[in-house]
Amino acid sequence: MRSDSFLLLFLLIIGSQASNPSDSEQPKAIEQQPEQSRQKPKFPKPKPTPVATTPAPKTTKAPDTDEFLGPQECLDKKLTRVSCGLVFCPPWQRCVEGQCTCKLPYLCPTEGVKPVCGQNHRTFTSYCQAMASSCRTKKPVVSHFGNVCTVNIPKYQSFLDKDTGLIRIFLPNATGGGENLLLCQQDWDMAAANVACREHKHPLGAASADSLDYNSLTPNTDLPSHCVSVHCQGYEMSLAECEIYDKMAADGGMVAAATCYKETPEECGFTCANQKCIFRNQTCDGVDDCGDRSDEMCCKSCRNGAFHCRSGVCLHRKAVGDQLIDCLDGADEAQKRVEAFTSAASDNATSAPNPSEYISRKNETRANRKHLEAKLSCGIPNKDLVDDTEPDNRGRRSRRKRVVGGIPANPTQIQWQVALEENRRIDCGGAYIGGCWVLTAAHCVRPNPSAFKVKFSLWKKFRAQGTTDIVPVTDIRIHPNYVASTYENDIALVQLEKLPFTDKCLEDNPAVRAVCVPWTTQLFPPNHTCSISGWGRTADGRSAQVLLWANVSLISGCESSYKHRFKPGMMCAGDLEGHVDSCQGDSGGPLVCQDELGVSYLWGIVSWGERCGHQGFPGVYTQVAHYFEWIRLHTGWPAVTRFNS
Repeated sequence: MRSDSFLLLFLLIIGSQASNPSDSEQPKAIEQQPEQSRQKPKFPKPKPTPVATTPAPKTTKAPDTDEFLGPQECLDKKLTRVSCGLVFCPPWQRCVEGQCTCKLPYLCPTEGVKPVCGQNHRTFTSYCQAMASSCRTKKPVVSHFGNVCTVNIPKYQSFLDKDTGLIRIFLPNATGGGENLLLCQQDWDMAAANVACREHKHPLGAASADSLDYNSLTPNTDLPSHCVSVHCQGYEMSLAECEIYDKMAADGGMVAAATCYKETPEECGFTCANQKCIFRNQTCDGVDDCGDRSDEMCCKSCRNGAFHCRSGVCLHRKAVGDQLIDCLDGADEAQKRVEAFTSAASDNATSAPNPSEYISRKNETRANRKHLEAKLSCGIPNKDLVDDTEPDNRGRRSRRKRVVGGIPANPTQIQWQVALEENRRIDCGGAYIGGCWVLTAAHCVRPNPSAFKVKFSLWKKFRAQGTTDIVPVTDIRIHPNYVASTYENDIALVQLEKLPFTDKCLEDNPAVRAVCVPWTTQLFPPNHTCSISGWGRTADGRSAQVLLWANVSLISGCESSYKHRFKPGMMCAGDLEGHVDSCQGDSGGPLVCQDELGVSYLWGIVSWGERCGHQGFPGVYTQVAHYFEWIRLHTGWPAVTRFNS
């Protein structure tokens, strides 16, 4: 009887487990429905005013067979055109904590620009100022170029026919007149259609970019006889902000139209960061179909003749060789890359816009960029001195000891390299980043500025040459979260003492140039070849007598070598076999990487490692881009920014 009770109890337990599997045995949420019954993601219909706090749905996962879109970890970040870790901000914005933010209009350059009349009857000094105002107010501001902007002057207008989608604009001129125009089909795409629809209160832009046969339109006296081409980037708030060019007779041709995005389609190939749904074949084609550029930010390769940046961004073919740098590393303007791309894309080439009839918005942006770039000089050494093989002073030649894998530099070759002298002893290096600032490792310094001097253009470690400058230190700023025991946040700024009666800290020196500070960790990918330099110890433990340098490769996955000792803000370079490495005495020295245009960036600062040149343990560096905001906070904008200023 008792055994029967136990048997019954056992059967009941087994039965309950069979009908209620444990949590660990239950399928994941996405597996709980049969394959045929899974629903496509549903998204709310766009509201007239998007609510910033509305959470965006997860990006549709890219299938393993998709050769263009991905990787998934990039898609999950919901990157857009304002993600300045991957793209440049336009001149009316600046990069702050990884996001493009609106400048105040007065911060725009005023050199070489043309005035703009605004919709509010206000004359702006430049296109940049008008766009900055538009950026801050979230309303279209630009009407047309010209300094005549009184209330009685007609302003830009656009009209979108609700039945046919035909788009018509009134384009004013600088003298107070204007004309009604249609838009030509040439270069009409989703980026422009998005702008047209947003202008007419459709916040998610267009569902499609369409075209109509001009001769099939109902003849009436209001139908313009001419059309113009437009090319939009996608960020514009009205077509007046886009590039306008090539007016021609519309008769016998196709003209532009748009179907605005009103309802979410049942099938969603790709979900944009702004919740808009587009087809998967609209991604990674260089055209901003989403309206926020999220469809072009995470691409393994590009389709339809678009240009692929190493950072994973796809560019429109018109952006290549247009004298505006779009890829972080400048690949779209590098001569060899441009020639190869244009040769391959010659079959798809279109005629260049006619600059004589309409003022080019792109030319205005070029003028702004040129001015901003001129304010910062970094990353380009004085070529006249790089290859000099003899120092200015003549003395006994020292034996040239080698760092592991290193070779002696020419006397004035590495023009941003500095030596930090503490109480007449040199144990560390550093990098000059412009103005009165040097970057080095935190473990190289202590808060006692008077004990330090910075030596510029030093070749032999213990003997100055003719171009050597020695500058006192006025302040040392160690990262507040530096941990000496683990080398976390191993970075420090050294502020140089100013010369009497001037804001400069250095006399002009042809052998001294600043290296650029990177603002994004995406600028150089793993396996990129960079260089290290310093007066480190050689393989036999002796100190090098002259400045040495060596090429190293950026290495990913360093956590596998150093486990828990590898912290955020650290990176590795060298080679896993240990043939090339920085050694003690190189601490604080620069790891410098060069982009496609030959501009050099301070990518790392020599920090620590497992012995020197030890197999399987590459050198560990402080990743400078990780600390961009901290650097900028102390040095100010002019010393650290290149294009994102």
